[in-house]
Amino acid sequence: MLIKLEDYAELLEDLSEHSRAALNAGWHDATKIFSPRGLDNYLKGVSAIRGLGRGDSLVETWIEKAPMVAKEVGEDVVGELATSSLVLASKTSGAVIELLLATAPTAANRLGDAQLFLNYLQFVNTLIAQAPRGVRPMLDKLEVLFQHLTLGGLRRWALWGAHAHRTNYEEQIRYFGLESKESLAMLQKERKGTLLIDVQRRINMYLRALWARDFFMRPTSGDFESREGYKPYIEDYLLHLPDAFDDFAPEGREPVSGLELYRATAAHCAAHVVETREPISAEALNPLQMAVISVIEDARVETLAIRRFPGLKQLWAQFHVVTPAQQARVGDWLDRLARALLDDGYRDDDPWIAEGRALFAAARDKLDSHTIAWEIGVQLAHSIGAKKLAFNPRTDVLAAPYRDDNRYFWAFEEFDFDKAAGAGYESIKQVRKYVSVVEMANEIDVETAGDDAQEIWVLGTELFPYEDIGPESNTQSFNALEGKEPMSDPFHYSEWDYQIQLERPAWATVLEKRTRAGDLAVIDDITARYKREIHRMKFLLDAMQPQGVQRIRKLEDGDEIDINAAIASFTDIRLGNQPDPRIMMRSVRKTRDFSILVLLDLSESTNELVQDQAYSVLDLTRQACVLLADAISKVGDPFAIHGFCSDGRHDVEYYRFKDFDQHWDETPKAKLAGMTGQLSTRMGAAIRHAGHHLKLQHSAKKLLIVITDGEPADIDVRDPQYLRYDTKKAVEEVARHGVVTYCMSLDPRADNYVSRIFGQKNYMVVDHVARLPEKLPLLYAGLTR
Repeated sequence: MLIKLEDYAELLEDLSEHSRAALNAGWHDATKIFSPRGLDNYLKGVSAIRGLGRGDSLVETWIEKAPMVAKEVGEDVVGELATSSLVLASKTSGAVIELLLATAPTAANRLGDAQLFLNYLQFVNTLIAQAPRGVRPMLDKLEVLFQHLTLGGLRRWALWGAHAHRTNYEEQIRYFGLESKESLAMLQKERKGTLLIDVQRRINMYLRALWARDFFMRPTSGDFESREGYKPYIEDYLLHLPDAFDDFAPEGREPVSGLELYRATAAHCAAHVVETREPISAEALNPLQMAVISVIEDARVETLAIRRFPGLKQLWAQFHVVTPAQQARVGDWLDRLARALLDDGYRDDDPWIAEGRALFAAARDKLDSHTIAWEIGVQLAHSIGAKKLAFNPRTDVLAAPYRDDNRYFWAFEEFDFDKAAGAGYESIKQVRKYVSVVEMANEIDVETAGDDAQEIWVLGTELFPYEDIGPESNTQSFNALEGKEPMSDPFHYSEWDYQIQLERPAWATVLEKRTRAGDLAVIDDITARYKREIHRMKFLLDAMQPQGVQRIRKLEDGDEIDINAAIASFTDIRLGNQPDPRIMMRSVRKTRDFSILVLLDLSESTNELVQDQAYSVLDLTRQACVLLADAISKVGDPFAIHGFCSDGRHDVEYYRFKDFDQHWDETPKAKLAGMTGQLSTRMGAAIRHAGHHLKLQHSAKKLLIVITDGEPADIDVRDPQYLRYDTKKAVEEVARHGVVTYCMSLDPRADNYVSRIFGQKNYMVVDHVARLPEKLPLLYAGLTR
């Protein structure tokens, strides 16, 4: 049956001339897509949308986009699309409905299934009821969202934002517009593709099998909206790879999995690390010369790697898909040169490509030297100037996704802080400057560098004392005696928001800070003051069962006969008495398999003096830790003593006074003597980080003892219940990994909240704070008996 537009003149009589012209223009294409029944539904949809009275733009969007949706997922969904638009008319504006129709082809293309598309329409209908201000910004970013998320991931991402910002409309708009950090964090959590964390172990084993050495990798992520910043790079001998890779699907070829792309990327970066002996000087080079030299250097390290492992050639070649027809920009020529130097079977007759191949082939016996890349690159950069193409360093980059940004092998001039300040840089990154022994020795007018120092001077080699300056001078260098330990990378942890009943991903940042050594005499004074308590505890510690074999006697069913009990029973029989049938015994191996971590609250309130005393809560905490550490070290359990304070969610400071693998000697004692109280108490993040350290222990039983003088609080949190619920959630999280958390609170009002956080049997309120040094070791003995 042939349907003519004239047959629907009565149905379409309300259309404006402009809308009728748009329908006439698209009718021919529509008849190729729709069946007669589909055309009927399509035209009825035009009339229904017009009946909403929301303007010609909405009608013309339907006329243009409905056939595109039918082409992607079938014409059966067109009727549902019209129905959804009519239903939404009572809930939202015509602009949102128009945006829904305009983005419907994108959703249909990404979903590729009629049922999934119907589920998507249902999801939008639900979201409008929960987050009416968020639908429009979400639809604006729909193409970006579907590049990262499946429909299930999009639904979880959107509903999290709807619940988190039910009444805050400004934050709702920022979240759904991908403008807030929460939005990007949830997008990262729900994104699709191959995640580095899922394949990192396999990639490590792959590199180890090739080069018989370990390479250290870290994930990095770029801008979520423009997909920039995903270029791999090497820095400080670490391979920084994108946190996720989509499958590589070039036009006209079979797609390559994300795992295969990770293998190629990691192998290429590893080849740079292995084959780069010296950096290449960037002095007097322009950006075009540097770009060409980078291509040659990539080819050099790959050629050396392929000589040892020929299979790498096939691995890398599948990601080069450029053809001789691509020549619009300099980046196309660089891609063609990169492919020509790797793939001998690639045909490209351009004279510049032939020149590059000839120069590289002539230098194949000299590829061990990095200067070859400089020489060939400079010559080819001069030759490509004849093509009269403008070069843009930002856009003319290599298209092969596994190639890194080549920062690793470039040696740039020393950073000029005066020029940087003059250019408007408010904060300048601290840099390390490697100097000779003579430079270090001659620089006498310098103070000890702090965290705000612009330069940190580092010797290329260790320097040892040339004269006797102490008992350790013969074995330790100046760096070991006087240097500072480098700070760790930040740790990001989620937080539980009880009001929205959701986790805020990567919300709190824990920074492990250096501990400062104090006066050891402070620890010696504590030991002398509590000499009587230490002596009294000796009997308690001796009673704690050491590991070994223990015999359990007087059993009716055991492994062997207890001779003494058997003789006593035989004697009873001869005397006519009822014998004791328990004449067996069993040997049981008793082992202590505990790991204990003591987590100290080091907030500002610990500096307050104890009532009617001349010492502070911090002094008592230090005394208790000394007695506890002395007790645990005698039993032999591995233990650690850490502390924390906070200055907002972005700065939870974490201090490690003693780690599990350290001996209880002068070093941790000096760190305990130097601990101070400051800032606030963000307890949940600290407990999660302490749980992270405990999870690394292989003990069967793991115990976390938290010592605090108050409830969780921080400067950026006004609701007192917020951090209490988050701490409770943190206790539950570490418990899933076998960590038992016990709280010793010095707050006399702690009964109001501490039991809800840690549980009815997992806390103790110390009524008399002065007795803390006595009670803490006894608590340890009771928990680990």
